[in-house]
Amino acid sequence: MPNKKKYIVNGDSEIKAQIQFADQKQEFNKRPTKIGRRSLSRSISQSSTDSYSSEERPKQLSVGFSLPHSAQAHAKGTLSAPKEAMKLWLAHPAASYTDSSDDETSPRDKQQKNSKGSSDFCVKNIKQAEFGRREIEIAEQEMPALMALRKRAQGEKPLAGAKIVGCTHITAQTAVLMETLGALGAQCRWAACNIYSTLNEVAAALAESGFPVFAWKGESEDDFWWCIDRCVNVEGWQPNMILDDGGDLTHWIYKKYPNMFKKIKGIVEESVTGVHRLYQLSKAGKLCVPAMNVNDSVTKQKFDNLYCCRESILDGLKRTTDMMFGGKQVVVCGYGEVGKGCCAALKAMGSIVYVTEIDPICALQACMDGFRLVKLNEVIRQVDIVITCTGNKNVVTREHLDRMKNSCIVCNMGHSNTEIDVASLRTPELTWERVRSQVDHVIWPDGKRIVLLAEGRLLNLSCSTVPTFVLSITATTQALALIELYNAPEGRYKQDVYLLPKKMDEYVASLHLPTFDAHLTELTDEQAKYLGLNKNGPFKPNYYRY
Repeated sequence: MPNKKKYIVNGDSEIKAQIQFADQKQEFNKRPTKIGRRSLSRSISQSSTDSYSSEERPKQLSVGFSLPHSAQAHAKGTLSAPKEAMKLWLAHPAASYTDSSDDETSPRDKQQKNSKGSSDFCVKNIKQAEFGRREIEIAEQEMPALMALRKRAQGEKPLAGAKIVGCTHITAQTAVLMETLGALGAQCRWAACNIYSTLNEVAAALAESGFPVFAWKGESEDDFWWCIDRCVNVEGWQPNMILDDGGDLTHWIYKKYPNMFKKIKGIVEESVTGVHRLYQLSKAGKLCVPAMNVNDSVTKQKFDNLYCCRESILDGLKRTTDMMFGGKQVVVCGYGEVGKGCCAALKAMGSIVYVTEIDPICALQACMDGFRLVKLNEVIRQVDIVITCTGNKNVVTREHLDRMKNSCIVCNMGHSNTEIDVASLRTPELTWERVRSQVDHVIWPDGKRIVLLAEGRLLNLSCSTVPTFVLSITATTQALALIELYNAPEGRYKQDVYLLPKKMDEYVASLHLPTFDAHLTELTDEQAKYLGLNKNGPFKPNYYRY
């Protein structure tokens, strides 16, 4: 009999956890470990490393729907989750039914139905839906802009008739986005863009609500592509919009179902890896629909990439390794927005931080921020932690891994799993030892070992969580981009890659200000005339660097 846990909430104050063991006598030191090589899933996808030149900079997008003159006009009253949900969350904040099941049966081999009798989904366990619903309700509290957009636009149904196929991380925050899209009139089918980031209870809650979701935590590579195919290849339903994170969904449709693009109105892509792929297609003349580059919008770059990673890097490392950061030597590969966030957090915790960078401008920024710029080979023998966040491939090679000190921690904060050459570690002379979920020791013949997190995949979403408020900004941007592309008249956008307009970025930001009880200063007519601006924005030119 497995151990059973019961969580009991008494009133609004005291929270007690009672643990009942099936066996009264349990030896504390009896902790079996499995040692030896284990079968690992191969790399899901290869990220593009080609960057685009200044001539290929994305075109500016125009706004095709009206925005309110003041974001303060949106409803102030946020939805409030039931008190019971908050109590449950407080009772066990790290709790997740994602890993609580001992059932090793593949979800593909199960016959499951939701309460309405539908079986058009594939999740780990549909019975986890109630817990997932509580997580979604709590996430809604930290996503004010998305909830305001849902309330404002659900009467207009700007996505009526839209059939959106999505491939993103399936978390409580994504669920709020999906339900918002549904409230705005869209039909959605969804798969996960990462085999480790899916919250099984959230996927179950979405399936129970009628969303065709095909995802579970710990998919194999075959499962990953099977789930995407189940979203796309369905009788009597064809997508007309794509929401992608990483480009795998877009790649699959191009590869398997190219004729579908005849009815697809546009692609919305939010990751560096996926954006690179879109620019490659555009450069080769193979991009056959308009695409929106959400990744390079101001709100996405500054908030999702910088502020989000500044908090989630520490959370991911602490949950997986329980380590102390003070005095540790860390090398961060890449000083873009993600790298800046990671470096700032680790420096604040007392770590000694080195930076590697190929771009002289980002390199100079790192130097001015007080970080020592090095080549990876120069510090690889001495550092305690190696973090990649470049979007490139083979940033950390087998040669680097061979030279690392004993117990060096290796992890990735970029979207793609190709930054660390994990494939080179799958050799007979090396032993893999699973320490805990998403934590592996890779042991060399002389006894040296490195600590590899999430098999080189995205650390924060694979091993911990990310701040909901930041994801509200990204999700709102994605929703607005879908609305714009779907409602754009034919001919407005060509088969190219576009950026969000400045006006839309400002609107997304303004929707989040009431959360902080923030009050914007308004220009007088005289001031607006002096600056040559519209009083309602946009307030900065397109070339402005925030």
